[in-house]
Amino acid sequence: MLGKQRKVKSLLFGSFLSVTLFMSCTEKDISVEVDILSRPNTTAINTNYPGNRAPLKPLSFIKLPVGDIRPEGWLKKYLLLQKEGLTGKLGEISAWLDKKDNAWLLSGGDHGWEEVPYWLKGYGNLAYILKDTAMINETKVWIEAAIRSQQADGYFGPVNERKEGRELWANMIMLWCLQSYYEYSGDERVISLMTNYFKWQMTVPDEKFLKDYWENSRGGDNLYSVYWLYNITGDKFLLELAEKLHRNTANWTNDSALPNWHNVNIAQCFREPATYYMLTGDSADLKASYRVHHLVRRIFGQVPGGMFGADENARLAYIDPRQGTETCGFVEQMASDELMLRMTGDPFWAEHCEDVAFNSYPAAVMPDFKALRYITCPNQVVSDSKNHRPGIDNGGPFLAMNPFSSRCCQHNHAQGWPYYIENLVYATPDNGLAAIIYGPCRAQAKVGDKGTVVTLKEETNYPFEESVRFVLEAEENVSFPLYLRIPAWCKKAKVLVNGAAVKASMEPGKYIRLCRTWNSGDIVTLQLPMSLSVKRWEVNQNSASVNYGPLTFSLLIEEEYRKVNSAETAIWDSKWQADADVNAWPTYEIYPQGAWNYALKLDGGALEQCLKVEKKEWPADDYPFTTRSVPLMIKAKGRKIPSWGIDQYGLCGVLPEADAPKSEILEDITLIPMGAARLRISAFPVVEQ
Repeated sequence: MLGKQRKVKSLLFGSFLSVTLFMSCTEKDISVEVDILSRPNTTAINTNYPGNRAPLKPLSFIKLPVGDIRPEGWLKKYLLLQKEGLTGKLGEISAWLDKKDNAWLLSGGDHGWEEVPYWLKGYGNLAYILKDTAMINETKVWIEAAIRSQQADGYFGPVNERKEGRELWANMIMLWCLQSYYEYSGDERVISLMTNYFKWQMTVPDEKFLKDYWENSRGGDNLYSVYWLYNITGDKFLLELAEKLHRNTANWTNDSALPNWHNVNIAQCFREPATYYMLTGDSADLKASYRVHHLVRRIFGQVPGGMFGADENARLAYIDPRQGTETCGFVEQMASDELMLRMTGDPFWAEHCEDVAFNSYPAAVMPDFKALRYITCPNQVVSDSKNHRPGIDNGGPFLAMNPFSSRCCQHNHAQGWPYYIENLVYATPDNGLAAIIYGPCRAQAKVGDKGTVVTLKEETNYPFEESVRFVLEAEENVSFPLYLRIPAWCKKAKVLVNGAAVKASMEPGKYIRLCRTWNSGDIVTLQLPMSLSVKRWEVNQNSASVNYGPLTFSLLIEEEYRKVNSAETAIWDSKWQADADVNAWPTYEIYPQGAWNYALKLDGGALEQCLKVEKKEWPADDYPFTTRSVPLMIKAKGRKIPSWGIDQYGLCGVLPEADAPKSEILEDITLIPMGAARLRISAFPVVEQ
């Protein structure tokens, strides 16, 4: 570096440090203005992508149209597994997707509830992202039917009558499918349908509006769709409808109680007050969503992996890490985190989304994505087809990897990774880009005052490596800001522009904003050194979970997979098509083939003395979420606890008391990322010697 000037200034919004650097290096000259922010500035208005229209509060980040972000590396591998696995083939086996007699296709009176739109919500976006013609055509079959279903009064879709009137939950999901289709196609029929449907909603008396359980809990999804349409049309009646939706939706603003304790409802509905805040500007609404998120975790979420131990419904006295979450809960929590991030700009939500995506969700599905499990737990040492109630709050075979059950997760799982990929890169109010949830991808976007098209390629094996490399491709030089997130867990982050280090304080839990005139071929490297940390869960026997960067680790348990007949082990409400080959879609039960009842040795000294991180070669198939393919592991030591075993319900016993007798033999044990461990102990008892 031949020379440098540095200027520091303060601005009015957020915590802000601005540094202007002028650097020369052997390959490229750069000048870059560097700002450190706790939130992005939302006073500017993006001229390339529509954000929130007044009087709605401006978005902190603006989602790019579906398909403009293409996955690479392990994320692309995941989507291809989905395509060839349960997501892509579900239309061939699920009775709810049978075209012969389907209310969503106007061909009959059956299967007219949530299953079709649940599946289409992820399947369609998967198709648009992969640009898969056959999948897009299949998506259009269902979309066209939904559009044709609109009645003269504006209602669309199957009529699901309840005692209070028409139940609207399934329609809420289909609206999201239509919104994605509009992003992909620009088909104005979607705008017409939604406008007429929302006019119909305005005619429904409050006493008959959103009174059934599911629609009442999940009215926030409908509210989000109203905003989406308002930002396109500006129709004032939509703001009245927003107020009507909020006052008829379950109250998620209570200080210490929730409308219900259903795990998916909580993961999905806690965001409703924050969504309404975008209209009211009342900080109490925004705070309510934060309060619900933290409330459930304070009571039931003293476990690793970002979720909470609700099984299907959270119950007092069932707070041990052997309680789990529905697969639906994982993907809805990720979607909520993504929406909260866009609305608030708070980097906390990016961090939490990664926690669930990396540590909880991957273990809920088979490695080939051809079966999934209804309930997945942080401590889970058996995955069979038995009834474990009341140990878990579900009566039936809810722990096995079954492609046919339960029908909600069977269809709703599809949104998890497509939605995650759509949120990897955002547009910003100041005509820039923000890469703040990390993963390998290639994003095409319009930036700068003139809407110059650029491609931002993100090269990384994150979260399994410490470096994220961004390569810019553009036909002409263009000035715009690029935002990156410094994770809260990273204490020594470093940013390089074309190989020259940026001299600014990289504060954990904040954003770095790099603004300059960018040239094609410019490279920004984000280095995120990972370190070991331990989280103690005081209310759960002061158990410990081990983290390395964004990854939480579990005991490596040798897993035995036993193939069983899905028809014989599925739950009571499972249904498949008459010509589906059940033998081609087996259920897998997973059993431990070694000891798992270890207390982890943590002696109070430096973690590096008792935990040794080992790195392996990246898997040749780009899939890092199996016990044998993980590129990271931790060597540790532990002592068995003889009294800790399988309990009377056939489940991993609750954590033993701290003074439970331990074996005199100190053994070598191995920890792997918990997302790769379908059997796992992630919250450990601790021994100091």
